[in-house]
Amino acid sequence: MATTSLAHFVVAFLLVISFFNVCFASRKLNALYQEQPNQLLQYHKGPLLSGNISVNLIWYGKFKPSQRAIISDFITSLSGSQKSQPSVATWWKFTEKYYSLANSKKTLSLYLNKQVLDESYSLGKSLTQEQLVNLASKGEAKDAINVVLTAADVAVAGFCVNRCGTHGSYSSKTAHVKGKNNKFAYIWVGNSETQCPGYCAWPFHQPVYGPQSPSLVAPNNDVGLDGMVINLASLLAGTATNPFGNGYYQGDAGAPLEAASACPGVYGKGAYPGYAGNLLTDPTTGASYNAHGTNGRKYLLPALYDPSLHRVPLWFGRGKAFRADLQG
Repeated sequence: MATTSLAHFVVAFLLVISFFNVCFASRKLNALYQEQPNQLLQYHKGPLLSGNISVNLIWYGKFKPSQRAIISDFITSLSGSQKSQPSVATWWKFTEKYYSLANSKKTLSLYLNKQVLDESYSLGKSLTQEQLVNLASKGEAKDAINVVLTAADVAVAGFCVNRCGTHGSYSSKTAHVKGKNNKFAYIWVGNSETQCPGYCAWPFHQPVYGPQSPSLVAPNNDVGLDGMVINLASLLAGTATNPFGNGYYQGDAGAPLEAASACPGVYGKGAYPGYAGNLLTDPTTGASYNAHGTNGRKYLLPALYDPSLHRVPLWFGRGKAFRADLQG
């Protein structure tokens, strides 16, 4: 069961990212940086996602093979061993803090599993939340995160209005363990390149609201897909640490902030409204990034809330987030 409600936090002219969750949470606008020093991301005693979990990608609509490779390489990078630092794997390892503070002896291991292509738009080009869940069910029925990725010409309820993506869980009726239905986690992220890049692909496009600074060059030369990586990364962190709505979050359960949405617009040290932070720059393309991935990939990933410090980290330097310098 999933319902949505809108949560906006406005300080001056600043629109920030937020999630809302009953049994799912939504990735809102890729907003500008806002410091929130007194936050406390609480653990609500529910289970964290654990075990050997497959990540299954359901591609809805037309995507080029090169675009699909950007996402699949990102998923592979989460458990990779990249020599270049900072890396995607180092960023993801930061989520282990949540498990440690929850006194959980269980761990989470993600691996890329199957990919499903639906290039015929089997449900049309305008999707409801229920249809997103139906598409997610094309993945695995247990021990899985099923990720639905919608193409740039697909409209989704709430997309570009109050959300850029969603994560949640669904009880499968097709697979049972000891007579009980299995739950799989799901994520949906849309390609915003032609519909709302200022909403869901900042800082690779000028924002709809707030200070107007020059947009950054996307590290994979694709504003839509690089924006999807940012949103997918945020939702993966929320899925791991708050998979069923009773894990780590701040505020009302109907409108919580989660691991990444508690750090709106922070991508590097020194971030401030309209400025994503001090990032690495590719000397050839001029692209901005903060993490290395497999196959020579570069990505821009959001900051994660530090549950041990009980605040949003304001840096990606020699601190808790990356444990490596990010220099422009």
